[in-house]
Amino acid sequence: MVQMKEEKERKIVLTKPLTIESESDSDTYKAPNLMQRILSLFKNVRPGSDLTRFQLPPLFNLPKSQLQCYGESVYCTGSDLLSMCNNGESPIERFISVVAWSISTTRPVTFGVAPYNPILGETHHVSKGNLNVLLEQISHHPPVAALHATDEKENIEMIWCQRPDPKFNGTSIEAKVHGIRQLKLLNHGETYEMNCPHLLLRIFPVTSADWSGTVTIRCKETGLVAELSYRSSNSFLGIGGNHRVIKGKILDSSSLKVLYEVDGHWDRIVKLKDRNNREERVIYDAKEVMSVLTPILKDSESVWPTESTHVWGELSEAILSKEWERAREAKLEVEERQRKIVKERESKGETWISKHFVVSNNKEGWECSPIHKIVPAAPIIAQ
Repeated sequence: MVQMKEEKERKIVLTKPLTIESESDSDTYKAPNLMQRILSLFKNVRPGSDLTRFQLPPLFNLPKSQLQCYGESVYCTGSDLLSMCNNGESPIERFISVVAWSISTTRPVTFGVAPYNPILGETHHVSKGNLNVLLEQISHHPPVAALHATDEKENIEMIWCQRPDPKFNGTSIEAKVHGIRQLKLLNHGETYEMNCPHLLLRIFPVTSADWSGTVTIRCKETGLVAELSYRSSNSFLGIGGNHRVIKGKILDSSSLKVLYEVDGHWDRIVKLKDRNNREERVIYDAKEVMSVLTPILKDSESVWPTESTHVWGELSEAILSKEWERAREAKLEVEERQRKIVKERESKGETWISKHFVVSNNKEGWECSPIHKIVPAAPIIAQ
């Protein structure tokens, strides 16, 4: 579950990525007395409240940062879907592979626990094979994360900029994720743009956590578009029903002709049906893709001070050992250190500047572009 490296007060804690199997894994942390504690948390929170500044006590935290969760959705895959995207012989085959890859970035969420809110300038840097992934928290309020990933062998690049916007609705919490994800297949001169589904946490009548909403994938160079609907249906009183359903279509935007239908469950099997000949095939198998990968610390000396696993190392270790007073103190220390840095910066009239991205915020929303063309190999590897 955990790998730790401690040198000269540097503590780096690596935790097992979230997978389908982890939901029933005995190692997965779950908050005790869940409903009672949730009710106490929200007793003073009104419906419609913005939760971006809401601080959870350590008891409700996963032992990892939100940046790590974003990163895991990219580098924690058992099969090489990105190579399949790049190696497709035709535009439509490459597009279908991109649809499958997009589905693979949807990961299970455990109700009752949440990752840490990253501090400003926090980073997460991990490599898997030839894919090097770098994330940076480019805004704290509102929380905005940027991602840049490159694979020089496959000549693939990824750029994400996304901002979660959670709201409390009385019986549920909905976190809309704003921003665009780009996947560039540079060998083919193709750029795929897509959004992210929204996270819905239901508190009554039955607790649940699921992804919902519509994801649109678009490639301007080929004119192909996919519309994927994430949904769940509940039976009487929220018990039972059909969960984690994904349905959609792939169409030619120039003629609006539907070429394929997409149907299945994002945590199991997703099939593609050809509208012409009605033939079906499996394009995504979650068990194959979301296999358990172990994060390995290859070079502790090269880990940046801003790395998530270092920033939150003391807190993660305390949560995993269920030392709640120590966890509370560790979280408070990180937060107070951040407040001190902000105060010093303001007293000097300085503005924080990202080390890895050019950042802008306008009417269109937050945008980011990488400062460096290539992401270097990381001291943490997933294998």
